[in-house]
Amino acid sequence: MSRKLIIAGNWKMHNTTAQARALITDLAPLVAGAASVDVVVCPTYTALATASDALQGTGIMLGAQDVFWKDKGAYTSRISPSMLLDLGVTYVVIGHSECRGRFGVPEPDFDEAVLAHFGDSDATVNRKLKAALAAGLKPIVCVGETLSERRQGEADAVVASQVRGALAGIDADAVPGLVLAYEPVWAIGTGEVCGSDEADRICGVARATVAELYGAEAAEAVRVQYGGSVKPDNAAELLGKPNIDGALVGGAALKAGDFAAIVNAGA
Repeated sequence: MSRKLIIAGNWKMHNTTAQARALITDLAPLVAGAASVDVVVCPTYTALATASDALQGTGIMLGAQDVFWKDKGAYTSRISPSMLLDLGVTYVVIGHSECRGRFGVPEPDFDEAVLAHFGDSDATVNRKLKAALAAGLKPIVCVGETLSERRQGEADAVVASQVRGALAGIDADAVPGLVLAYEPVWAIGTGEVCGSDEADRICGVARATVAELYGAEAAEAVRVQYGGSVKPDNAAELLGKPNIDGALVGGAALKAGDFAAIVNAGA
């Protein structure tokens, strides 16, 4: 089965509304010829409306960085699926390691009490995924191991467990539309990159877990991105691997030329 590549830029906590508009203005002509790739940008909540307007007619799709699982209510600071849809959001990132309190670069002032603020777990990722699917959003579900987990030989088990936790109770018909993003936590924002063969292997672990749960046909339909210090100089090698169907890009997504080079490496 041929799977269309998806390159998504996670802007994290960067860019004001003016900066968001400027970045999209610079990016759009650089990826105009990449019709064979789904291109997504994921700004902060405050820039979503501006980005939605700037993206009109570009072919680039809008993503959000998180979502809550309730549609309305007394949930101060949360953002519902319907609110994202109202702004023209198509994709939503769910379960990013930073939302789970799992950081590639240790934050010296983030002790256990502070890390509790970043409270996503397999259970909340599962709730968010169900809510996103019910609303018609397209989820990008993040999985990945920390450096200590990798050193202890637990990378495969962690990724498989996170996939199972995210998909618990998800209807089989919804699975082919999902995107999984394998992001080794130790490679996010560190400049370290997982070797392309190993990245491909663990993306295969994620896919094999889907196969165990839903069968080979569903697993072949699911797109699995790689994320973790993806750059123009390693994009082509990563995107050429059989189990890697795109990239979830962090730092390089903040520069139009770099992000476009990654997109065009897969076009």
